[in-house]
Amino acid sequence: MTERPEQGQPPAAEAAHALIERSRQLYLAPGWALRAAPGSTEPQAPSRFVPMHWSYAACRDLLQTAGASIDVALAERRNLLLRNPVEGNSFWTSNTLLAAYQMILPGEFARPHRHAPHALRVIIEGEGAYSIVDGEKMPMQPGDVVLTPGGSWHSHGHAGESPAFWLDGLDSPLVRQLEVMSYEEPAERAEAALRVVADSPWRFSAAQIAQRLDEARPDPEGFHGVWVVLEAPAMPSLGLSVERLAAGARTRPHRSNANRLFSVMSGRGRTWLAGECFEWAPGDTLVAPSWVRIAHEVFSDAVLSDLSDEPLKRFARYYRFQDDS
Repeated sequence: MTERPEQGQPPAAEAAHALIERSRQLYLAPGWALRAAPGSTEPQAPSRFVPMHWSYAACRDLLQTAGASIDVALAERRNLLLRNPVEGNSFWTSNTLLAAYQMILPGEFARPHRHAPHALRVIIEGEGAYSIVDGEKMPMQPGDVVLTPGGSWHSHGHAGESPAFWLDGLDSPLVRQLEVMSYEEPAERAEAALRVVADSPWRFSAAQIAQRLDEARPDPEGFHGVWVVLEAPAMPSLGLSVERLAAGARTRPHRSNANRLFSVMSGRGRTWLAGECFEWAPGDTLVAPSWVRIAHEVFSDAVLSDLSDEPLKRFARYYRFQDDS
């Protein structure tokens, strides 16, 4: 039994240190010692991840070069992970999201696999590419968004004449932290296309997205332009939306505790993230980690997709939003 100090006498520093050492030996952490440091005065703790911008043109050039030496028959996927440059991070884009540019050459087939993370593809360039998701073969045309729910078998092929490029978005970091990661390859080395479809719950075509934007109204509060949500109930940890902004538009500054990946589907402009200005062009990608101040300004008519973990945080009642204008 631990001896108590005499009544009215505070524990000596030496005794306090001994308690901490004994606690460590038992794999314990004294809460009073952890609370000794003053807490943050911010209402929401900032992410350790930082705002970033990746140029599609630069990544495209690198993938083009890789096409001459990286064979998908060996590497399985020819992609570039968008790594946030924080200490100790090898490939995550934010705390819960991973993005990657991927390229497939004419005549290639990226063999099937499945994994726990939910994924989507924002198609940037190239005619004739396709995905097979759980036996449904669907086209991947520029401006499309193709979904791959976690656990679904999926593969990619290309019957066109020039390379195809797209942006992958996944919740892999979240899955890693939850310790539910899994990955599997089929016994067969090819996946049969049981159905060839244009319309699928796993595909939002560029035409469908454009029609929905035409029918939508601008955000009355000015945080977005004309804005639509692309529903993906089979991928409940992820939220996907698309917004259209007219040339000259500026959105009201705001922040939330959601992690966000913006993909530039068309147009040019700039975005302020935590006070830092990033100019963007078609195909570019930006990441806005949790509690980063966001504001867009558009030079030419633009369409941006937004992938986030907002639905998960809303479900858990953790979501917070703040008007920063």
